[in-house]
Amino acid sequence: MTFEFTAQEKRLADLVATVARESNMRAYIVGGHVRDRLLNRPTQDVDIVCVGDGIALAHAVARKISPRLKVTTYSRFGTAMLRFEDLEVEFVGARKESYRPHSRKPDVERGTLEDDQRRRDFTINALAVGLNEDDYGQLIDPFDGLSDLKRKIIRTPLEAEKTFSDDPLRMMRAIRFATQLGFTIEPQTLQGIVRSAARIGIVSQERITAELEKILKSPKPSVGFILLFETGLLSLIFPELAALHGVEDRDGKAHKDNFYHTLAVLDNLCRHSDNIWLRWAALLHDIAKPITKKYDPEVGWTFHGHEWVGANMVPRIFRRLRLPLDSKMDYVQKMVRLHLRPVGLTREEVTDSAVRRLLFEAGPDIDDLMLLCSCDITTKNPRKMARYLEGYEYLRERMAEVSEADRLRLWQPPINGDIIMQTFGIPPSREVGIIKTAVREAILDGEIPNEFDAAFERMLQEGAKLGLHPVDKLATPSKTS
Repeated sequence: MTFEFTAQEKRLADLVATVARESNMRAYIVGGHVRDRLLNRPTQDVDIVCVGDGIALAHAVARKISPRLKVTTYSRFGTAMLRFEDLEVEFVGARKESYRPHSRKPDVERGTLEDDQRRRDFTINALAVGLNEDDYGQLIDPFDGLSDLKRKIIRTPLEAEKTFSDDPLRMMRAIRFATQLGFTIEPQTLQGIVRSAARIGIVSQERITAELEKILKSPKPSVGFILLFETGLLSLIFPELAALHGVEDRDGKAHKDNFYHTLAVLDNLCRHSDNIWLRWAALLHDIAKPITKKYDPEVGWTFHGHEWVGANMVPRIFRRLRLPLDSKMDYVQKMVRLHLRPVGLTREEVTDSAVRRLLFEAGPDIDDLMLLCSCDITTKNPRKMARYLEGYEYLRERMAEVSEADRLRLWQPPINGDIIMQTFGIPPSREVGIIKTAVREAILDGEIPNEFDAAFERMLQEGAKLGLHPVDKLATPSKTS
C-alpha cells in the first residue's frame, strides 16, 4: 500500500530522504503519526527512525533547512527534535531492547527497522512508511496493523504477557488508546493485561497519572475506567475509586452502584466541559461513600456527610497521584464539598439567605458547580429528571435575582481584617476573625444590607460585645482603606 503524503509531509519526506541517502542511512516515518493519518486524526508530531545515528541525521537535516535551526538533543535516549514548519519532528536510531524483571528501563542496542517495529507496544503503532529509493512512500506493516486499524482492534505485535511484563505502562496505554479511539482490546491482549496487572507496581506514579489524565480527557472516559476495573488495574492504582463498586442489599433495600453512577456523571459532564479539573471533581464527588455508608432500618442506606469526608480525602489522593497541591486542588475540593448544596435547595428552601451562602461559598466557580450538579442527575425516570432539572432552573433564576439585588457575584464582605484592626487598634487576633465572621453572616442572613456603612456599624456593635472600642471615634476608615 502506498501512503498518501500531504503537501507538507511530502516536503519533509523528500528532505529527510535526500539527507538520509547522502548520509548512507535508511529512514522511515513510524508510529503514531502514520496511525493517526490513516485514521484521519489531526497530528503534528512526526517520528523518524533511521538505521544509524538518529541524532546525526537530525543535525544534517537541520543544516539543510537553515544554519540557525535549533536541534534539541536527548543524548541519554539517543533522540533529537526539531521544528519543520508547524511539525514537531523527532529522530531516533532503530534499536532493539531487552528488559530486566524489576525495571521498565530497557537495555538498548542498535538494530534494524524490523527490530524497532518488534519492540513497539501495539500493531497499530508499528506501522512505518519508507523514505528510501526502493520503498519511498510504501507502508511497511509486518504485524497487520492496517487490518487492526480497520477492525478497530488494539493488539500487541508479540506475545501479550511479554509485551506488558517488559513495560507495564503499556497496559495503561492499551486502555487509553481503546478509550481515545473507540477501539476494542483484542481478547488475548486483554487477558495479558489481567495476568500482568501486578507489574504496574514498577511504573512511576507520574507516568500512571499521565495516562489517567489522558483517559479523563477523552470523549467518554467511562470506557477506560471500566477497563481499568475489569482488568484489576484500578484496585492497584486507584483503590478509592475501585471501592465504589458494588451494591449491598439488606431487607430488600439496596443502594445504587456508586462506581457506575460516578462514571455516568463523568460522561455527562464530558459532553459539556473540557475542564480537566472539573472532570477530576466529577470522578471524586462521591469518593467517600464507601466510608460513610450506613444502614438505617427506617430509610435504608445512607451516606451522610460524604461530601465533607470526600473533600477531606482530596489532598491525600492528589498527593499520592502527584497532582498539583495548589489552587487546582482547592477547586476540586470545593466542588466535592459543595456538590450536594444545590440539590438540597428545593423551591421552599431557596431563600435569599440560602442563595447568598451558595453564591458566597462557590464564588467564581458557581457555574461549574451548577453544571456538575446537573450532570449528577442520572435517574432513568423521565418525570424525576424533569423535576430535578426544573428545580435547578428555578435555582438559577433565584441566584440571578439575588446576585443582581445584592451585588453578590464574586462577593467579598465590605469590612475586612485591616479595617477591623485599624478601627479598634488591635493586632491580628481571634477577635478580628470573630468580628469579620459576624459581619459576613449578618449580610448573608439579610440582617443588614451589603453596604459599607451598614457593615461598619455592625462591626462596631460586634466589637463592643468583645469589649473593644474605636481608638479614635472621629476617625472612620474609608471603604478603600
